[in-house]
Amino acid sequence: MNAVNRGLNIRRAAVLGAGVMGRGIAAHLAGCGIEVVMLDIVPPGETSDKKADRDKFAAGGLQAALKNKPALFYNKADADMITIGNFDDDLGKVAEVDWVIEVVKEDLAIKRALFEKLDALVKPGTLISSNTSGLPLAQLIEGRSESFKQNFIITHFFNPVRYMRLLEVVDGPETDPTLKPKFTVFARQILGKGVVIAKDSPAFIANRIGTFSMMYTMHKMLEQKYSPEFVDAIFGKAAGRPKSALFRTGDVVGLDTLSFVTTDLYNNLPEDPMRDYFKVPNVLQVLLDKGWLGAKSKQGFYKRDRATKTTYTFDPYTLEYREKEKVRYPSIKAALGQEESGDRIKALVNGDDEAAKFAWDCVAQTLIYAANRLGEVSDDLVQIDNGLKWGFGHDLGPFEVWDALGVQATVERMEADGYTVPGWVKEMLASGRASFYVGEYGERDFWDTQSKSAATEPVSPRLLRLPSSIKSDQLISKNASARLWDIGDGVACLEFKSKMNAVDSDIIKLMHEAIDIAEDRYDALVIGNHGNPGEGMDGRGVFSAGANLLMVMMAVGQGEWDQLKDMIHGFQQANLRLRHSSIPVVAAPYSLTLGGGAEICLGADAIQAHPELYMGLVEVGVGLIPGGGGCFGLLHNLTEGALKDADPVTFVKEAALTIGMAKVATSAEEARGMGFLRPSDRITMDRDELLEGAKQRALGMARSDYRAPKPRSLKVSGTTGFATLYSFLWGMKESHFMSDHDLKVLSKLAYILTGGDVVAGTTVTEARMQELELEAFLSLCGEAKSQERIQYMLMNNKPLRN
Repeated sequence: MNAVNRGLNIRRAAVLGAGVMGRGIAAHLAGCGIEVVMLDIVPPGETSDKKADRDKFAAGGLQAALKNKPALFYNKADADMITIGNFDDDLGKVAEVDWVIEVVKEDLAIKRALFEKLDALVKPGTLISSNTSGLPLAQLIEGRSESFKQNFIITHFFNPVRYMRLLEVVDGPETDPTLKPKFTVFARQILGKGVVIAKDSPAFIANRIGTFSMMYTMHKMLEQKYSPEFVDAIFGKAAGRPKSALFRTGDVVGLDTLSFVTTDLYNNLPEDPMRDYFKVPNVLQVLLDKGWLGAKSKQGFYKRDRATKTTYTFDPYTLEYREKEKVRYPSIKAALGQEESGDRIKALVNGDDEAAKFAWDCVAQTLIYAANRLGEVSDDLVQIDNGLKWGFGHDLGPFEVWDALGVQATVERMEADGYTVPGWVKEMLASGRASFYVGEYGERDFWDTQSKSAATEPVSPRLLRLPSSIKSDQLISKNASARLWDIGDGVACLEFKSKMNAVDSDIIKLMHEAIDIAEDRYDALVIGNHGNPGEGMDGRGVFSAGANLLMVMMAVGQGEWDQLKDMIHGFQQANLRLRHSSIPVVAAPYSLTLGGGAEICLGADAIQAHPELYMGLVEVGVGLIPGGGGCFGLLHNLTEGALKDADPVTFVKEAALTIGMAKVATSAEEARGMGFLRPSDRITMDRDELLEGAKQRALGMARSDYRAPKPRSLKVSGTTGFATLYSFLWGMKESHFMSDHDLKVLSKLAYILTGGDVVAGTTVTEARMQELELEAFLSLCGEAKSQERIQYMLMNNKPLRN
């Protein structure tokens, strides 16, 4: 493997600036295992010689990072990787780091003054970057040494750094040509970022195109007298955008930030024919003048009255708040009825109502604007698409949207409606090329405007993409909810395909079949998937949202108790078989991994997780207990490695608290701390590389004389431990912290975790504890209050306390 493919070797970094972006970057680097020195200015007017007083701004930034919601750290213990200081006393520490990241005020003079100091301090070869959102690179490095220029790039992170995948990178003509590709590999594999290569133009790629789309839509709304609710109903899920749509997104980002970016674009784009759409409209200026900046001030375009649970909208015409209105149009309904993002957008813009007409105009202008910016903001259209997907949360980039709508048909409609289509798009069509992309992600080519021919889409060489078509010769077996694939090198992969990848009878059936086939014909088995587009918190799908509650409720409603018992027992046996298979089994979870999904992972030999892992056994939220081996799996992980004379009640309490409160880890590292991941389980930072990481982990185990583990057992606390737990639960109920039904559910959980009706110190097998789970699960399914909770969850997607 050559040096470029290895990426940069960065162990220590200095983050210069402890504001919102600075502390976000520092927290993320620390979570990725990089030691950080975070510096800020000495507070103006500070005369004290005490270091703590001089470090107040940096210390405040670190404390703010620790308190931030959503969490900026994967694990708060990562804060120990950060050392604070100030520019006056500690700037010399940059000589000890591998990467210096400047994140000070967006002021050219301030940045250049700091760079002048750095030039004399950093050791040769140190990477230096600026987190500027648009200042020209050439101006930033003016007057710097040749060494400084060779090692300087722009690294534009998006906020919040941990959650936003996009990292825009800009280099200059004097930058070492090997630096950018090395940094790209490092950013992807170590930081988990999606790197977009931008040109040195105002606001780079994502903010340039994304802000235009937002501001054009806002101006057109005002021109046509529509409401913010009207716009947000269109440009949320119906248009393949985040559910926060336009105005709620503005509130979350901060209206002052939005205003800063759009004003900066207006000032720096005198030749842009669409420049006037970057002007701050009156309604936005009014909100800014009042200090109503969105989420940070608890009101902006929207505000929420928590007492009455009423949402209010700032009316752009009366300039006063009013109750939020509901918006319903046939085109929006038709769009939301489609599964795929491309189909949703097509249904939306092809309608014949007001919403469809408005959507078409805004979408068409965004596509044309993006196409006209090619060559100015990036060398290829892939960078623009990735910028909008990774930086603005769009399901599809502009050119992917255009493909979904049909390029030829869309061009004809645009010209019929009086839009001017960029010449290169028509030239592409004239050449016989009908779309911007051909093929599936990971194996597709795109239209390269420079060579006027097809080029291979740049992706990670470690990307392992499961086929999208069952016609692929990699298919081994399938049913309605799952597929089994041959992913090469003697490894099979079990993929879930149900809605939210919920575990149902078909998935359980293919789990058994996958083990049979893999043990007979393969060296290892991976359990992983890419997720169904549009599902989950980031629109990139979920590993598994748990058991199919609708199937459980239908079986209960029809009195099919034997069928339900067989399904739960079959799931338990499938998880046991995963654990005791003659070949290694590796699970690759990410995002939501709940209930049955978590139990499948607990049944695997090893876990290769994505850092954004939201894992938990949440069955008590619907009046049930984990029924697929989760109780034993979590308790065994917690006790593994404990001293022989350790009190089992300690671990039982921890497991009971985690399961009983339906705790969900908010990162893979937090999941490790809770016992869902073991110390030996690993993390792959780049989601695109997760399946390959799991495959290589499985192959490593298979090639290292793997032997199936022996049956597991636990020394339990028995009736003594149960009495202790029940006493605690009874006190909680008497103090009105739980209902009678909560007590019933949690008592059954305590009975399982303490091993049933046995004396303390008894050794209980995994199979026996699964029997206890099955008995408790079925009995709770028969409880009216549990049925009410399941029904309420299915109807409202939130728990019922009864």
